[in-house]
Amino acid sequence: MQLPDGLVAVVKRDCPTCVLVEPVLRGLGAAVWCQDDPTWFDHDDTDLEFSYRLGIETVPTLLRVADGAETARAVGWSREQWELLTGVAGLGEGLPEHRPGCGSLSVDPSQVDALEARYGDGLASRRVELADLEDEHEALFDRGWTDGLPVVPPTPERVLRMLRGTTRDPGEVVAVVPPDLVPCTVEKVAVNAVMAGCLPEHLPVVLAALEAASAEEFALHGLLATTYFAGPVVVVNGPVAGRTGMNSGVNVLGQGNRANATIGRALQLVVRNVGGGRPGEVDRATLGNPGKYTFCFAEREQDSPFAPLAADRGVPGDAVTVFAGSGVQPVVDQLSRDPESLARSFAVCLRVNAHPKLPMAFDAMLVVSPEHGRVFREASWDRARLLAELDGLLRMPAGELVRGAGGMAEGLPPGTAADELPKFRPGGLLVIHAGGDAGLFSAVVGGWVAGETGSAPVTREVRA
Repeated sequence: MQLPDGLVAVVKRDCPTCVLVEPVLRGLGAAVWCQDDPTWFDHDDTDLEFSYRLGIETVPTLLRVADGAETARAVGWSREQWELLTGVAGLGEGLPEHRPGCGSLSVDPSQVDALEARYGDGLASRRVELADLEDEHEALFDRGWTDGLPVVPPTPERVLRMLRGTTRDPGEVVAVVPPDLVPCTVEKVAVNAVMAGCLPEHLPVVLAALEAASAEEFALHGLLATTYFAGPVVVVNGPVAGRTGMNSGVNVLGQGNRANATIGRALQLVVRNVGGGRPGEVDRATLGNPGKYTFCFAEREQDSPFAPLAADRGVPGDAVTVFAGSGVQPVVDQLSRDPESLARSFAVCLRVNAHPKLPMAFDAMLVVSPEHGRVFREASWDRARLLAELDGLLRMPAGELVRGAGGMAEGLPPGTAADELPKFRPGGLLVIHAGGDAGLFSAVVGGWVAGETGSAPVTREVRA
């Protein structure tokens, strides 16, 4: 911005200090821009562009300009500072030595987003102009940018506000998103986070979830293209869960919590709108599951018998783990009071994951409720101890798994050499602690194909 040489000031008539120094400004012959009354001084800044571009935070602000550039600045009224800046002695006779100024309209919380959208460096994303009679919500449906539910229109102001939730550069490429392998920037994630209904403080978690879901070992393209039920499940660990208000307790896998619902939804919208993963196109699920709208929750770390999941996976603190999950299977055991009995109940329910005759084919997540967790905590069983017990209980005789056994055509091909086989591959069963205080119920979240042909859980740090 090219400034006139000499003395330049910004004021507003609603500011008592600005009114106080009016005679001083007129006596100095300063060029004065007024934020709220275009008739008070010669220059009109009611659109606040001048104030925004100069970074005015308080009025009055007095500037000295030479060769079109600011060389000095004084904020509020201070006779000593104004005399030093102007080189004029005896300013403001009869005025107090000092008076603080007022907040500039250009930093008013109701103005900052619109001003940044109008005068800032701008967003890189393409702008879509709607016709005067076009309903903005219906327009987003018509363009295929929703998941079937209404979304929040991503106006520039809302996207800029969302970007304040992270210190990362808006142009930073977060991930190359399958299936179309499109480079996705922080700004593009912010656009979809707005649409999902996120708050700015949710954005770092969404970014970490996208990094995890786009990792090669998660196999997101395959997860989309499969006819199976599965989609990304996001589990959050660390203080960030509390800071963002995530639910790890009552109804943890259900509705009602904004952070849980919108973080998982934002990930799904990025996959749809940036990566091109749309149902009926690349997404070929025969049935799908409701979790493909959103499936995100926080692990309940307080009173847990287990270390935080992410910490056990090598990422302590704020982190997300993304798992290819296919839906929720209830586990009921209201009588077991020792860990051995409860582990056996878990094992028989886990055995039917996908199909009881398919060992090491599908992963699973076991969500242990607090009442069941108390049984393990009181017996000093940690996650490793429970997993070791379940591994022993889930060793299955190969003869029961071959095709035709039990009168079922499904199963392993004849000639399996091993005497027995484990239900899950190493690392294929995740154990989480979550849920409300009351209820002797846990849950199995079925997974997807395991191993080299399928998906592995991925954990990533949440960065501010």
